[in-house]
Amino acid sequence: MRTGTIFLFAFLILSLTGFSQNKYAIVIHGGAGVMSKERMDETAREEYKAKLNEALERGQKLLDEGSTATDVVVQVINILEDSPLFNAGAGAVFTHDGVNELDASIMDGKTLNAGAVAGVRDIKNPINAARAVMEHSEHVMLSGTGASEFAKEQGLEIVPNKYFYTENRYQSLQQLLKKERERTDKDNTGTVGCVVLDSYGNLCAGTSTGGMTNKRYGRIGDSPIIGAGTYANNSTCAVSCTGHGEYYIRLGFARDISAMMEYKKLNLKDACREEINKLTNMGGTGGVIGVDQNGNIAMEFNTSGMFRGYIKSTGEKEIAIFNDEQ
Repeated sequence: MRTGTIFLFAFLILSLTGFSQNKYAIVIHGGAGVMSKERMDETAREEYKAKLNEALERGQKLLDEGSTATDVVVQVINILEDSPLFNAGAGAVFTHDGVNELDASIMDGKTLNAGAVAGVRDIKNPINAARAVMEHSEHVMLSGTGASEFAKEQGLEIVPNKYFYTENRYQSLQQLLKKERERTDKDNTGTVGCVVLDSYGNLCAGTSTGGMTNKRYGRIGDSPIIGAGTYANNSTCAVSCTGHGEYYIRLGFARDISAMMEYKKLNLKDACREEINKLTNMGGTGGVIGVDQNGNIAMEFNTSGMFRGYIKSTGEKEIAIFNDEQ
């Protein structure tokens, strides 16, 4: 009898905290762009999929332990930022001047609080800085040296700009410089993002990127802009975008998906597809991932591939690269 009473008490506590539903979903992307099976050998494909799987399994473990959506988004993106495979953190692309400038943003769907950094050159994990802006400042976006100064005050890891150097990204810049901005297939790929529905019913979205190869004049894309590249609202969805940022900014892409769900009563997948159609009609390329308050997920893009994957609390899982993979 005593054992039964203890069990009932524990159940009630879990119910009151909201953890009893144990329903969660995590979706990630590693960039969308021109990809082909002919140009990406099997070894490279497996390397990308292994890293995506590592990130998903990390997120799954955290969610199983009861971590919040915000914690999961940050730690999952850290794994992708620390990998030279993606255009974020250690694998960031180069600007026209041969340096790395990084952007990141994060948004909490419960409070609608958000944080972002743009044009930073020495913050090891920009998504951590974006979170610090969200939680420890009165601002939403900090840029350049000011963002770095804030990050130092917050005790975040600062690294020399050469930390972000990878030979393939540097060679990509050299090719573009020689071809006067003629894009290669690496330009739009590699931005990373994560969206999460946690066991407490809260949503969070985060995005991190090195931007566009050969960018000039302090160019900033959609990734650090709340409502363009990142958005989360518990009443609708959490989304993270990847692609040609100028188009996403003009469309208010991420917020527009939430608005279509709120006002047109579209489901998540239909809203994402409609927004991708708008992107295509404008001449833009890219993709988006999303999760709604019920754990439904979307991974939509108009390119030949997008590094992507998801895991649900039901055990459902997928990791894919090309557009013909289910």
